[in-house]
Amino acid sequence: MTTTARGPGIPDHRGPGWYVWWLVTSQRGRVAAGASYGSLWMVGLMLPPYVLSRAIDEGLVPGRMPVLTGWVAVLLGVGVANAWLAVMRHRTMTRIRMDATFRTVRVLVAHTLRLGAALPHKTTAGEVVTIGIGDVAVISQTLTMTGPGVGAVLAYGVVAVLLLSVSPLLATVVLLGVPLLAVLVGPLLGRLQGAETRYRERQSGLAARLTDLVGGLRVLNGLGGKEVFADRYRRDSRALRSEGYRVGSVTSWVQALGVGLPTLFLAAVTWLAARMAAQGTISVGELVAVYGYAAALVVPVSFFIEGGYDLTRGLVAARRVVRFLRLEPDAADGPGDPAGDAPEAASALRDPASGVEVVPGLLTALAAARPAESAAVVDRLGRFADSAATWGAVRLDAIALSQVRDRIVVADNEAELFAGTLREVVGGRRDRTEEAIGRAVRTALAEDIVRGLPDGLDSAVEAQGRNLSGGQRQRLRLVRALLADPEVLLAVEPTSAVDAHTEAGIAARLHHARAGRTTVVTSTSPLLLDRADRVYFLVDGRAVAVGSHRQLLDEQPGYRRLVSRGEDGDGADDGTGPRPAGMAEAPVTQEDAR
Repeated sequence: MTTTARGPGIPDHRGPGWYVWWLVTSQRGRVAAGASYGSLWMVGLMLPPYVLSRAIDEGLVPGRMPVLTGWVAVLLGVGVANAWLAVMRHRTMTRIRMDATFRTVRVLVAHTLRLGAALPHKTTAGEVVTIGIGDVAVISQTLTMTGPGVGAVLAYGVVAVLLLSVSPLLATVVLLGVPLLAVLVGPLLGRLQGAETRYRERQSGLAARLTDLVGGLRVLNGLGGKEVFADRYRRDSRALRSEGYRVGSVTSWVQALGVGLPTLFLAAVTWLAARMAAQGTISVGELVAVYGYAAALVVPVSFFIEGGYDLTRGLVAARRVVRFLRLEPDAADGPGDPAGDAPEAASALRDPASGVEVVPGLLTALAAARPAESAAVVDRLGRFADSAATWGAVRLDAIALSQVRDRIVVADNEAELFAGTLREVVGGRRDRTEEAIGRAVRTALAEDIVRGLPDGLDSAVEAQGRNLSGGQRQRLRLVRALLADPEVLLAVEPTSAVDAHTEAGIAARLHHARAGRTTVVTSTSPLLLDRADRVYFLVDGRAVAVGSHRQLLDEQPGYRRLVSRGEDGDGADDGTGPRPAGMAEAPVTQEDAR
């Protein structure tokens, strides 16, 4: 039903029309089958009126019962064949829509993974949610027109030919009437496209605001700003509702005309044919046939209008998908991108912007009053931000990104936890042995998490770890990073949400588990800093001192004031987030450092 291990293919994102056409050509055989079934079914709808007219004119004559019986048998056969064609058409078109849905989803997921850490900076979560929930289904519905849409054109031609044999006047009315119906609906479709575009944009913005509101609800409760954001959401929601009314107004007209115009067309053709029958120009059987042709023609005409409606909405949705697919990651391997090799032996990482040098094989700590400053150093050393950082004698941005990602891992303390079993959550992309998982769990002091869950490592973890506390989520992120066993591990605030006792245990075990491996942590906790081999004291993003924790305590008053604020903090692991003990009351300046 969908693509298998072959992958979804390379999408054509030159424009919304090109993207829809790519979805069509990606399943040529199935689309051809759907068009064939749809065409045969639609043309088959035009045959019963012809057979019925023959049965009336030739069979309703005394003594010609065998002829009547024969035409009735033909009518029954046509009905059975058409029923089978309808079933096959529907099944095929369902497969086409599902293939388009899953193909688009796979393309979006693959591109999301390609964007990686750049995604939050390129678009909003609301945009991604709106595309994934609404736009994908709308695009898939557009492909319906490849089946009955093609058949509608053929049926229109068949009816014109059949009517031409009855009356040239009736054939002319049909040939001119159907295009006229399309012309009448056309302006509304253009208006619908504009209204749909505005509605989708507002919907994306509202989804983004809702995501931010839910994600920051705990903080907003603490700051007392929940009502302010709620009022903004209500205001945006009312604006979206008003835009939705405008879309609904245009849509109702399109759908009303899709039903009403063909009916009026049927009435006009029937009235004209009845007048001709009364005048003796056509026979009674031909009158019945004309009525049947006109009635059957309502179906393809409705499909014309419905297809235009679906195409209009599909192009709006495809435009959003194309815009997302055009987003580029901050750095990626590809034609024209650097493909140099990383140093073969363990080498120092240097960040000229801050003056930090990470010596291979040591546990290095970065301490800054503003956590964002030390996190920025990690981003540059992990090549998540443009910089002149070097690895050995080579600039990081001159090395193939795949090599950087394989050997350098950045462990963010707010990294996502995906839904799955605990084993899958911490295992990452590779299967891990029980021994390896056990060692990482012990290092992160996460044994109580495994024991506390009903099925241990096989227990279910909800998306974003919603069924875990903040400290538990943080320790699981550390477990995942340790299981990756990278040559260089860069961990951002790995213990900010755990109590002092747990933090002391993690610090000791982390130093032992990563002995001989290059490790960098950002923290202002003296429990973690005391275990580091080297500590960099950062002020305004620059390293003003380097040494051991105790050495900096003796020589740097600014460093002493910074870390002493964390010594009396023992925030419990209650899932409320980082304890405030490690947060500076005021930024440390260059004057403080002196």
